[in-house]
Amino acid sequence: MFKIDVAESERISRLENDPHYHDFEELLIGKSGQLEHFIDSKSQLMDAPFVSFIAQGKVHRVRPLAKNDKCDIWAIRFKTEFIADTVFQLYATYHDKANICLKTDECFERLNIICEIIYQEYLQPAPDLSVIRQLLSSLFTIIESERKKLNLNNDESKKIQGLTFKNFLQLLETHYKEAKDVNFYAEKLFMSTRNLNLICQDILHQSVSEIIETRKLTEAKNLLITTDKTIAEVGYELGFNEKTYFTYAFKKKSGLTPSEYRKEMAKLIS
Repeated sequence: MFKIDVAESERISRLENDPHYHDFEELLIGKSGQLEHFIDSKSQLMDAPFVSFIAQGKVHRVRPLAKNDKCDIWAIRFKTEFIADTVFQLYATYHDKANICLKTDECFERLNIICEIIYQEYLQPAPDLSVIRQLLSSLFTIIESERKKLNLNNDESKKIQGLTFKNFLQLLETHYKEAKDVNFYAEKLFMSTRNLNLICQDILHQSVSEIIETRKLTEAKNLLITTDKTIAEVGYELGFNEKTYFTYAFKKKSGLTPSEYRKEMAKLIS
């Protein structure tokens, strides 16, 4: 955990800052200043107060900026296992909307106070991780409550409800690069393909096949932005044996061919 002030924001601005991803979760809470955030293939400039959650593996680029000579942003990084159940909820809540602009009110002040307490515990010679875990969970509970007040929740807030769906997503994370079909996942979960599809439709409003393809193409976008691999190499790595079908599937989902997407992102990033 650390704080970003004006001096730190200026230091970050001088660093090479290409889009990247982490093997940990990251929560940013801005009290003052601005945040220029490239994530989910979009770039957004936000004034504080704001909250931003960056899920593990998401390609992004963050540029904290001072506004009116002020910049005060909390940054909290933690492994998924630290608050695994809560993180699973967050993957749904922040799907395609990593950033939330908030109001300067009592609610945001509570967030700041909790961050201060977490930071004080974090700086102890032998910090109590159980205390930090409880405080971090409380932080996300308050954020979720604020989302509801702002009407930012929709059916996606129901995504992570059942153990079966959770187990399916864990299996998907292990095997999505392989040429595995719905039958494979259903058999691993000891259920019929029909029931697995019903669960996915109820929670995510997508079929199992659509979810598998979405996960593959999300990773395809990551690879197109962060590597120099050819279109065929990216497709092959994700289980598409034919470049033409990979291009077709990618364009159907994103509206652009892989080559067009790579060019557009290069322009946006530069």
